[in-house]
Amino acid sequence: MPLSRKPFALGAAVAAAAVLLGVVSYTAATPDPTAPTAGGSVAGASADPQADMYRELAELARRDPADPLAVGRADAPVVLIEYADFACGYCGKFARDTAPALVEKYVESGILRIEWRNLPIFGAESEAAARAAWAAGRQGRFWQFHAAAYAEGAKEKGFGAQRLKELAEEAGVKDLNRFARDAESDAARRAVAQDQQEAYGLGATSTPSFLVNGRPIAGAQPRETFEQAIAAEAAGAGKGAAR
Repeated sequence: MPLSRKPFALGAAVAAAAVLLGVVSYTAATPDPTAPTAGGSVAGASADPQADMYRELAELARRDPADPLAVGRADAPVVLIEYADFACGYCGKFARDTAPALVEKYVESGILRIEWRNLPIFGAESEAAARAAWAAGRQGRFWQFHAAAYAEGAKEKGFGAQRLKELAEEAGVKDLNRFARDAESDAARRAVAQDQQEAYGLGATSTPSFLVNGRPIAGAQPRETFEQAIAAEAAGAGKGAAR
């Protein structure tokens, strides 16, 4: 089945985002917990002169209701895109400490949609885990696989073939033979490569990296950073709807 993707050709906005994310991406895997949550890590406020660029980058949201690597309403006013690696410790920290609160507060109320992008940067096992997660999604178990792979201590066990099978079983994947075939398929490799290309085009070379309605956030920043960005974008969307 051919993959449906928006063309990654956003002109000047891509170049500008590459600067925004590229400048800070080298710290994304090791965020400074003492750093202020406003400013450098969140690219601007609603009155920022770069607002046009953010709106263009927001077009990267796929908003596909059938996307198994997304959670939340397809028409939610705010879309958070996460570029992450299952072998990344700080991605795991975000998955365990921050994402559940965002889901409870914003996704369940229809404000936020979260779209996952695979950005394996730590070698062959990262690539294999990304394809395995995609394969779990083919059976509707991506988020369960995501939770198992990011559980405390899971990363230390690695992502070899047997371990990925165990994670699939833990995630409730029913057809493990199909899972194995899908994980090694050309379709899985293309899907992961397309996510990588999108991230690298934005200058996101470290994980985790995020776009909140097109506004870059680098690293597993404190929950308040994401809440501020989501609230600001939701408020802006409300004003737009009222005009």
